[in-house]
Amino acid sequence: MLIYNVTVNIDDEVHEEWLQWMKSDHIPEVMKCGLFKSNMMLKVLADDEGHTYSIQYRCESEYKLKDYFENHAPRLQHEHTEKYKDKFVAYRTILEEVI
Repeated sequence: MLIYNVTVNIDDEVHEEWLQWMKSDHIPEVMKCGLFKSNMMLKVLADDEGHTYSIQYRCESEYKLKDYFENHAPRLQHEHTEKYKDKFVAYRTILEEVI
């Protein structure tokens, strides 16, 4: 199982709006692609600047993950960037489940 992890630090001034938008719009749009088995959103507790979250999407294959990156991610990432420009920092990692 692969996990596509997106870590986002969001500014205080848009935090509540962003959190609601992620729950009601963005994450459901990612899941609507049909390429991920499940998702989870976690809050990083040891953060003194802003609010940091880890959004994780579980994927069954590299093929499905590649499909997401090629056909869906550019649009969804662009939407996020336009909506919260200069209000967040994000980085993405791909993890492989070993146990």
